[in-house]
Formats: sequence, C-alpha cells, structure tokens
Amino acid sequence: MTINIIYREKDIPDINKFDVYMDNEGWAGFKKALSMKPSEVIDMVKASGLRGRGGAGFPTGVKWSFIPQSEPVKYVVVNADESEPGTFKDRQILENNPHQLIEGAMICAYAIQATAVYIYMRGEFWDIAHNLDKCIDQAYEAGFIGENILDSGWTCNLYTHLGAGAYICGEESALLNSLEGLLGQPRVRPPFPAQKGGGLYREATVVNNVETLANAPWILRNGADEYKKIGTEQSSGTKIFCVSGNVKNPGNYELPLGTTFRELLFDHAGGPPEGHEFKAILPSGASGPIVHASDEVLDTPLTYEDMQKVGTILGSASVIVMDDTVDITWVASKVTKFFKHESCGKCTPCREGTYWLDKVLDRIMAGEAKPEDVKLIDNVAKNMAGVTLCALGDFAANPIIYTIKNFPDDFNAHVQPKEVEEKKEGAKGKSAPAGRTGGAARRRQPESGGD
Repeated sequence: MTINIIYREKDIPDINKFDVYMDNEGWAGFKKALSMKPSEVIDMVKASGLRGRGGAGFPTGVKWSFIPQSEPVKYVVVNADESEPGTFKDRQILENNPHQLIEGAMICAYAIQATAVYIYMRGEFWDIAHNLDKCIDQAYEAGFIGENILDSGWTCNLYTHLGAGAYICGEESALLNSLEGLLGQPRVRPPFPAQKGGGLYREATVVNNVETLANAPWILRNGADEYKKIGTEQSSGTKIFCVSGNVKNPGNYELPLGTTFRELLFDHAGGPPEGHEFKAILPSGASGPIVHASDEVLDTPLTYEDMQKVGTILGSASVIVMDDTVDITWVASKVTKFFKHESCGKCTPCREGTYWLDKVLDRIMAGEAKPEDVKLIDNVAKNMAGVTLCALGDFAANPIIYTIKNFPDDFNAHVQPKEVEEKKEGAKGKSAPAGRTGGAARRRQPESGGD
C-alpha cells in the first residue's frame, strides 16, 4: 500500500508552488488549528500517535506538551540539518513540498503559542534556503505568518538559518548553540530544551525534524483517528525510507510504518544487483547497529518497536544495504573515519576514542594486526558508549561493537592467526644469538637520545 502524506508531488505536480498548494487544501490544517484551543491541537497530535521522524521516535504531541504555557517567550526550531550518512529525505521535502513544512511548523508554533520559528538547515542547503525564503514570504503575504495572524491576536515570525555543515549540529542542543552563534557542541542537560534555561536563547523550545512537522497539516485536516489507521498501533502513519547501497533502485520511499524490509528492498528498491545477495543492513544510517540480511530481519516490520527485537534501531530510516561483495571490516573503518572527523571534541571518550579506533582499524585493514587488536577496539568502543554529553559517542561505538559481534569472520580475514604470529615471533628469536642481539640493542641505545 502506498499513501503520500509527505511526498505529495507524486500525486500533485507543482505542489511546491504556492497557488497549487493552496488549491489542494493548503493551510487548511492551520486554519482548523486556529479554530481550536492550543491544548486541543496538542491533544489531537498526541492522539494521532505521531512519533518524531528525526531518529529518536519520541511521541510528538507529548514533546509539545512539555512546553510551559505560562512562559511569555517560546520558540519552535525545525531541525533541517540532515547530516546522517544515508539520509536524504528532508531535502526532498524542502525542495518539492516546502509549503507543507512551513504550515506544519506554524501549527506547532500555535500549539505551544511560540513567538518565533527558526528553520535550521545544513550549510550545503544554501540554494534550498534561498527558495524556502521565497515560500515564507508568500505565507507572510497571505497572512499565515507575522502580526495578528488571521485576526487571531497571535503573532509569530519565521526565519531560516544556515549552519556550517557540521554533523554534530543535528543533535538538538548543539543545533541550538550553533543557532545562537556559539560553537556547535552539545549542552549539559538538564535543563532540557523544553524548559526555560535549556532552549534557544535559554527560553522554552520545541525542536522537531522536518518530516515530523510535515505530518501535522494532514493530521489536522483529517483527524487523529484517520492517521492512526495508517501504520501500526505503536508506530502510526507513514515513514520515508531512504534506501542506498547495493540495490537496483536507490531512493526515497514513503510507505506505512510496519512495511517489512523484504517489501521495501525487493518490491520497491528492486533487490540486489544481479548475481548477488544481500549481506548486511544498516537500518539507521551509520549510527545504528548493523544486522545480517537474514530472513528473520527481512521479514521484520519496519517500526520503532520491532527493530529493537532484531537488535537494531529504526532511527531516521536511512537504510544502507550491502551485498555479498562488501567487506564489513571496511564498512567499520569508513564509518569510524566519518565519526572521528565529525566529533566536536568536547567529550574525552569520543574525541580520543574515535582517534584510537581509527588508528587500530587502519592497522587491521593493512593486514598488520593481531586478534588482540580486534578485542582492543571492541573494548574501546564499549567504554565510549553512554558516557558522552550527546549520542555521538554511542553512534561511533555502534559500528565497531556490532560489526565485530555480527560479522567476526570479516575481521578474522584481516588479522594474522595466532599460530602464524607465534611462528613469526619464533623466527625473530632465531635470527641472531641472544647475546649479539642484546649487545646490538645496548650499543644502539645511546643513539636514541635516552637518559
């Protein structure tokens, strides 16, 4: 079953144009929200079961309800940083259905009675930001943003902001720092963004992903019960799955939550290249646990709760697929280099851990490592998890922990077997009499500059 709640351009050509959007129920959800109390809008989104589409899957309505209504200054921040490897869903929304995102952001703003909305985009989205500003201007002209919106007595402005292309700024507190002009590094919590002192400019703030907010107009127009009919009981609605890697038809696919990997990868993405089989899947980009492309996994429903049953997470649903030609040790090395480069350096375990993981993996890939080196990086990774201010420490640890756990043979192919190492060590010992070797060592010692 296919239903396009978000990617409406597939059904309505030129939906990215304001007039076309208005002719197809554009801003109808926002107008309905204005006829309701803010608390009623929050209750409707709660009842819909909409969960955050940025990775965590936290219930959206519950997140909105955390904002104290008594605070005079409140903000909505739209996370359009989209830096996770293998994720490219939000860009398509921003390019092809921008008005729906703007409407969804304003629905959220009304629900919490925000004074301003900020759309934070990654630095590489400069061309998208330029076009989005034009769409925002059209919404201003129509009276949907600005002073005394549609004579409601409520005023709210909307701004775009470009980051500098840092992965860490996808983490909400680092994003808020960047938006304020500070270093893009995570904050100590509590206070959390929803609390005064924890959000943008230290005011209460909702931070939501692009895809999350783009669902809000449909929910307001059609009701929570209709939205609940799509997907599963615990994971309602559609989800955009970004499929890349060793598949015939990579791309974005909007499907109901509960669709299986098998349907996604074979019926929509076309299956593996001819003559090959799927070997492994990263269901949530580089940051989540890698799993075997087994029958059990392929038949698992793509929901937040079912992914946990097979030892991984759905995350933002950036599905990277690998066939039987791919060396999983190489995958671990590539992903580790990414996280080493993107670590902001604030937390020691992440800053130092990614450096050492990368160095040892280079040794493994060069065929110069021992079995103990594999145990070493496994230990380093496990000591990084859960001890950093943001989840990047865990994200960097996951590729090591789970590639070693689930694909040990790929690592074993790169390290010298123990018996070979013992023979090498024995050969070294026989290459010269012990006295001569020791004497040579003693004679060379002063040349090293040692005291």
